[in-house]
Amino acid sequence: MTRFSIGQVAKQAGVAIDTVRYYERTGLLEPAARLASGYRRYGSIELKRLRFIRRAKTLGFSLHDIRVLLALSEEKDIAQVKRLAQSKLQDINNKIEDLESVRTGLSALIEACPGHERAEGCPILNALSQEESA
Repeated sequence: MTRFSIGQVAKQAGVAIDTVRYYERTGLLEPAARLASGYRRYGSIELKRLRFIRRAKTLGFSLHDIRVLLALSEEKDIAQVKRLAQSKLQDINNKIEDLESVRTGLSALIEACPGHERAEGCPILNALSQEESA
């Protein structure tokens, strides 16, 4: 069985060494076996889990979501995994809508701003200075 140092497993998984330590502290990754010298040694199971976590984070899952996904993968509850992924997709779609709205508003302000003259006449600064309506 191949065993890796913390640096080796971190590099192969595409994460930082501190990330591996953090995942151990928070329980996402089982604490590694230690040699008599105190050095951690990791195997293919830990490497596979680290890659799973990294890929899930890339798809927008939070560490809490990842913890749930890992538990569901052990239970083989695919329906719940799908529901969690659908919920994450809806969150992402909502964020995209919010960002598109921000882009539209900012684009309109930029278009209205002449880029010269006095600050008092700048539509961007005026929009940012407006009082909130109750």
